Amino acid sequence: MNKNKEYKEYPWYKYYDEEGIPKNIDYPDCSMVDMVIQSAEKWPDNVAYSYYGHKVTYKNFVKKIEKTARALKNYGVKEGDRVTICMPNTPEGITMVYAVNMVGAICNMVHPLSSEKELEYYIKVSESKYVLVFDAVFDKVYRLRDTAQLERIIVVRPSDGLGFLKQRMYKLLHVKKVRLPANDSRVVLWEDFIANSYFYQGNYHEERGGEDPAIIMYSGGTTGAPKAVLLSNLNINAESICDATMIRQIEPGATVLSILPLFHCFGLGVCIHTPLCKGMGCILIPAFSHKQFADIIKKNEPNFIVGVPTLFEALVNTKLKSEDLKSVTAVICGGDALNQTLRDKVNNYLKSHGSNAKIRVGYGLTEGSGAVCLSPENVFANGIIGAPFPDTDIKIIKNDTFKELPDKAEGEICISGPLVMMGYLGNDAETAQVIRVHNDGKVWLHTGDIGYRGEDGFIYFAQRLKRIIVSSGYNIYPTHLESIINSHEGVLTSTVIGIDHHYKGQVPKAFIVLKPGYKAGKKIEREIRELLERNIPIYALPVAYEFRDKLPQTKIGKVAFRELEKEEKDK
Repeated sequence: MNKNKEYKEYPWYKYYDEEGIPKNIDYPDCSMVDMVIQSAEKWPDNVAYSYYGHKVTYKNFVKKIEKTARALKNYGVKEGDRVTICMPNTPEGITMVYAVNMVGAICNMVHPLSSEKELEYYIKVSESKYVLVFDAVFDKVYRLRDTAQLERIIVVRPSDGLGFLKQRMYKLLHVKKVRLPANDSRVVLWEDFIANSYFYQGNYHEERGGEDPAIIMYSGGTTGAPKAVLLSNLNINAESICDATMIRQIEPGATVLSILPLFHCFGLGVCIHTPLCKGMGCILIPAFSHKQFADIIKKNEPNFIVGVPTLFEALVNTKLKSEDLKSVTAVICGGDALNQTLRDKVNNYLKSHGSNAKIRVGYGLTEGSGAVCLSPENVFANGIIGAPFPDTDIKIIKNDTFKELPDKAEGEICISGPLVMMGYLGNDAETAQVIRVHNDGKVWLHTGDIGYRGEDGFIYFAQRLKRIIVSSGYNIYPTHLESIINSHEGVLTSTVIGIDHHYKGQVPKAFIVLKPGYKAGKKIEREIRELLERNIPIYALPVAYEFRDKLPQTKIGKVAFRELEKEEKDK
C-alpha cells in the first residue's frame, strides 16, 4: 500500500544508496494488531515484553490480546468506539492498545498525570465511553463518570502484570490500596474484566485496513491548546517499517528499553510498535528514575536505548562498570535538540563502558506519527536531524508561503508522506491550517518548526516557529498556560517563558501583571497555582511566579517575551 510513491532524486538518496536503504516501500493494508500477529507467527517463542523480570512470549502475548479483545466485546465495545487508555508502560496498557485495535475500535491515549480538566476534555472530544486507568489516578477519572457519561472504568493495579509469585510478594510488601466504590457496576478490576472474557464467544477480530483510524494522541498544534491528533493504522505501521529500514541493528530477539511512555507518539511508535513488529523484546519501564538507571541496565542488558536528552544526561551520570553497556548496539535520541557537548559525553560514556554504539538524532512530531527522519550513525553536527524516512519528503519553505527555499536558507519544515496524520479530530479549521495541498499537488504537513537543508543533503533543525517549552521531552505550550493564568479575576496579563534547567532542559516560569486593587503575594500566587493544577499536568506547572507592574513590549504592542528570556539567561 503506497499512494505516495515518488521517484524524484532527493539529495539524501546518496545516503540511502550507501546504506542500502530503499527509496520506496509497499506498506501492508492491515491493522496494527495484524502486524504483531505476523510477528508472533514468525517468532512465537521470542520474548515480546518483560516487566520487572516477568517475560511473555509472542505466542502468549497474542493470546492475551485475544482474551482482552473478547473481554472488550463482552462489555459492549463495538467497531469504531473510542477507548481511553490512561496508563504508564505496563503489560495491561500495551495489551489493551492491540485488543482495542483488534475489535476495530480506536485507542484514545492520555497521560495519567493529566489534570482532571484535561482528562474531561480528552474523554469528551474523543467521545470515549470506556477507560482503562492505573489505580493511582482512578479517583480523577471516577469523578468524571457522570459528566463524561462513562459506561465502564477498568482499573489496573501495579501488580497485575507480574507473575503469580511476584504478585503475592508485591501484595505483601505494598499494603496501601486504592479504595474502589463497592456498588458501582461501571467500575471493574482488570482481573475481573479479563475473567469475564469467557462469556463472549462471538467474533472479536474485525478486519481493518491501513486507511482506518487507530490512535488518538494529543498535541498543542500551532496554538498550544490541546488538540486530538487522529492517526491511522497505516501511519503507525509505516512508522515501524521505516524505523526498521533506517536502523540496521533492528533484528528479532534484540531488546529495547521501553522507557518513553506509550501515550507519547515517540514511545508508542518507536519503543513499542516497532519492536513488536520485528520480533524484538520490549523492556517495559512504567516510571523512570535516574536513581534506578544502573539497576535497570544491569538487570536487563538492553540492546537499544531510546530516549530524550534528559535520559542521556542521566545515563552519563550513572555509575556503571566498564563492561555494563556491552549489550548496547543502538542509541537514539529524540524529543528535543541534542547539543554537541552532550553528544560527545554520551559517545565517550558508551565507549568507556563497553559499547560501540554512537548516539543518533531523530526528529518528529505527533502529527507525523512520531519520528520522520534520523541522522546517520557516524555523522553529527549541531542541529542535524538527518535523512527523511523512505517515502517521506521534507522541504523547507518560506514562512506563510509554499515557496521552497534553497540549501542553507532557513524556513518552515514541511513533511509529506505516509506518516502525516489524518487530521485533528473535530477541528477542521486547525487541520486546514497545518495540512495543505501545495502547487505540486501533494499533501504537506506544516510543522511550525524552522530548519534548513544543508549542502550535505541532510535536514537541520534551527528553532521553533511556534512558542514551545520542551521539558524532559514533554511539550509545554506557553500560550495555553497564559490563557489559564489570565482567567484568574485578579490577573491583567501574563507571559510564560522557558528557563534553563540542569536536568530537564527547560522549565516554565510565569510573569504576571495584576489588575488595579490586587496585591502580589503568597495568597494570589497560591490561587493561580491551584488554578493551573486543575487544568494542566504536574510536569507543565511553572516553577516560579514573578509579579511585575508591567511587561516589556514590542513596537506593535505585543509582549516581548524574548527580552524576558534574555533577562533570565543573564542572571
